[in-house]
Amino acid sequence: MLGLPAGIGACLFDLDGVLTPTAAVHAAAWKETFDGFLRERSARTGEPFTPFDPVADYDEYVDGKPRADGTRSFLESRHISLPEGGPDDPPGEETVQGLSSRKDEAFARRLHRDGVEPYEGSVRYLKAARDAGLRRAVVSSSRHCAEILAAAGIADLIEERIDGIVAQREGLRGKPAPDTFLAAARRLGVPATAAAVFEDALAGVAAGRAGGFGYVVGVDRAGQADALYAHGADVVVKDLAELLDRPEPGTPR
Repeated sequence: MLGLPAGIGACLFDLDGVLTPTAAVHAAAWKETFDGFLRERSARTGEPFTPFDPVADYDEYVDGKPRADGTRSFLESRHISLPEGGPDDPPGEETVQGLSSRKDEAFARRLHRDGVEPYEGSVRYLKAARDAGLRRAVVSSSRHCAEILAAAGIADLIEERIDGIVAQREGLRGKPAPDTFLAAARRLGVPATAAAVFEDALAGVAAGRAGGFGYVVGVDRAGQADALYAHGADVVVKDLAELLDRPEPGTPR
């Protein structure tokens, strides 16, 4: 009993905040990046310095989105316009791509320094899904997805991976668009109606709803259950292990 409706044959898992606690690492890397940029801008222009909020700003503007989209979204919230730049812009360049590179550098440094352990309940759920014969894919905007799965020791529990590298190569729109989840379902050979989406990000839950998936599980790691429901979750849990003890909720839509 995996807490899923009858007819679900595949599980599509977000990575950060669902399988691994790397959402906190991303939030810290974003804060380091934006606070550094905003301090430099304040010193140069005299504008007041208002730091990046690693909870409110992270959830609203960057969580679950491709890195450059998150950069644009946060800058727009502060009414800051920067040149787009190019993907090869160095971390010190004051462009959208340069700031995105700065964030990537900060995240990689923290990941290599501190490592990552998966959520125990998520590992239990992954193994139960495997043993039940459900197909399994990870869907993440992170370009470090493969590295994180390997570091967490759960790569062997995942059959397919749609990450930031794949999305760029295949021209897939980032969450809240459903493109990456739909691509994962195709890779697993199941229709969207027979796949369940597992997401902690509001943008990711919205993507699951927009894609017409059979079930959308919101994972509440940050006390935002109401917002997850509002964005389209069918059920919200604090840990995936909770689903192991839940009865079948009914047939998928």
